[in-house]
Amino acid sequence: MTELLYLKDSYIKEFAAEIIDDLGDSVILDKTAFYPGGGGQPNDEGWLFLDEKRLDVKKVEKREDLILHFVNKDAGTNISGKKVKGLIDWDKRYTYMKYHTAIHLLDALLRKNFGKAFLTGGQIFLEKARVDVDYPDLNKTMMPEIESMVNNEIKKGREVVIRFLSKEEAEKIPDLARTKPGQELLKKLETVRVVEIVGLDMQMDGGTHVKNINEIGGIRITNFENKGSHNKRIEFVLV
Repeated sequence: MTELLYLKDSYIKEFAAEIIDDLGDSVILDKTAFYPGGGGQPNDEGWLFLDEKRLDVKKVEKREDLILHFVNKDAGTNISGKKVKGLIDWDKRYTYMKYHTAIHLLDALLRKNFGKAFLTGGQIFLEKARVDVDYPDLNKTMMPEIESMVNNEIKKGREVVIRFLSKEEAEKIPDLARTKPGQELLKKLETVRVVEIVGLDMQMDGGTHVKNINEIGGIRITNFENKGSHNKRIEFVLV
């Protein structure tokens, strides 16, 4: 089982590890700071340094309990048992972290100020993010108000804290799992990872986040799309 370093500390940029299995086009490490993607957040990219060689890591994928690091190594070689140093492409990772926390913040503020606005999905890209919202009354004229609402909250500098709760503790917190897949997962987990924007929001989440919402800087809403009465799409960029 690979130790997932990013679950406790999103700011680990480099780490030492051992290759415990070589699958040909990918390797499995005994520990990793590479996020394999999920919840709308892309997988990390970066490098593994093996002796004098640098192996590019462009894809990281979780398959059941395995974290696969796809690398450009020499065909026919087996590097099981080798020690490596992992290095995250930090510029990309940190951008994803800011977008991910911004999505949580947007979700929390829509719930707080509009009551019946629920995020049903989201996707993070390097240059933008989008969220889908189940709120029939949401319309384009509301976007300046929502943008201002988010940016004013960012200035308050709320801390973002990672917590690990038992199943019993987690099940007592309303709306901890916001999606149907999340609700099903909550039933299976014995330990639940929670991301808390202190004083504002708590969500079950497995991704990486900034330590304080002021690191987001600010957002600008760039597009609103009406995709149906229960599906409105908001796109935004970091500023």
